[in-house]
Amino acid sequence: MGRPRKRHVQVELQLPKLDKNKQRRGGYRPGAGRKPNGERACASHAKRTPIKKRNPQHVTLRVTNDLGWLRRLDMYAAIRCALQAVLFRHEEFRIVHVSLQNSHLHLIVEANDQASLANGLRAFQISAAKRLNAAYSRRRRVPRSGRVFTDRYHCENLDSVRQVRNALAYVINNWRRHRDDDGVYTLLEGRLDPYASGLAFGGWREAIPPDVPLPEGYEVPHVSPPTTWLLNQGLQKATTISMFEVPGPRKIAVVDH
Repeated sequence: MGRPRKRHVQVELQLPKLDKNKQRRGGYRPGAGRKPNGERACASHAKRTPIKKRNPQHVTLRVTNDLGWLRRLDMYAAIRCALQAVLFRHEEFRIVHVSLQNSHLHLIVEANDQASLANGLRAFQISAAKRLNAAYSRRRRVPRSGRVFTDRYHCENLDSVRQVRNALAYVINNWRRHRDDDGVYTLLEGRLDPYASGLAFGGWREAIPPDVPLPEGYEVPHVSPPTTWLLNQGLQKATTISMFEVPGPRKIAVVDH
């Protein structure tokens, strides 16, 4: 028999507490972690809570400052085309309502699960970014490409009739909160925001004429009809939304400025 091999005992490796720059490595450190893609974070990068198919979602997307204001006809046309691009391609993801503000977008969406929501929003953001860059390039006569949306989207789960009603009023009447309703470019003599999907909403307190006069060259945004109970039968149990309602502030990670 051969000589038995010596058993090696594994010992714990002792790492120095400080590196060559006299800094600690590992563990919690103030300021550590991923930084936002922009001047401020849009939403936390913590793991998202799984969503349920029956609950609509209120999504906020912020754009970079150098892109300029979204409430322009060419920017609206770009978003409208992006909505159309994802309208029939993602059966498990639906954009039900939308509004364009100067620096961000508000969406009311439905999705079967978290993966459907993420994939649908990714497709919409890619399509919108290409079209927004093209619109900017044509208007400024300066080629623009690259990042359009500054950071991770913020998503609010809507799980009650009251939440859905208030979020919907916040989205389609958001221009009144920003005091953009005193401009000359409006619908129905200042009743509806032309940069939102108010014409697609059938639950207004005020009646909408069957043949709404539209400005020359204006087209209604492409949105999907709602399928969830909360956005259909549930919304009928809530207080109706007026075209003149001014939404109050919402406690979300992104506040409107």
